[in-house]
Amino acid sequence: MRHQRRVAVTSPQTRVALAGRRTGAPAAPPHLAPADAERARRIHHVQLRYALVVLGLLAALLLGLPLLLAGLPGLDDVRVAGVPVSWIAVAVLPYPLLVLLASWQLRSAERAERPRAEGHQPHRRRARP
Repeated sequence: MRHQRRVAVTSPQTRVALAGRRTGAPAAPPHLAPADAERARRIHHVQLRYALVVLGLLAALLLGLPLLLAGLPGLDDVRVAGVPVSWIAVAVLPYPLLVLLASWQLRSAERAERPRAEGHQPHRRRARP
């Protein structure tokens, strides 16, 4: 039996990315007009600020919930359908909060990308007339 040489099949974009990685040369940044580059930089900073806020809230949730339950040991005695409330709090409570945090982060990031009038801050809502 004759073995054929194996050939990797990749898209042209993957080949370019891999070639840059092998040579150690950094990938060329996209060429943007100065105004577009400034807008992209502002959007990036706004989205980063929102992401850091969400990350802080996530850390508070994931670290605060066990601390809260440790501080309230009486919740182990309270039962709902035979299950301790502390178990329910750990098994059920974080997930809707994670979904809320994720959806808020997504809406905030998308709002930062929307074209807007100059001088309008993306994190402030306009007053309704």
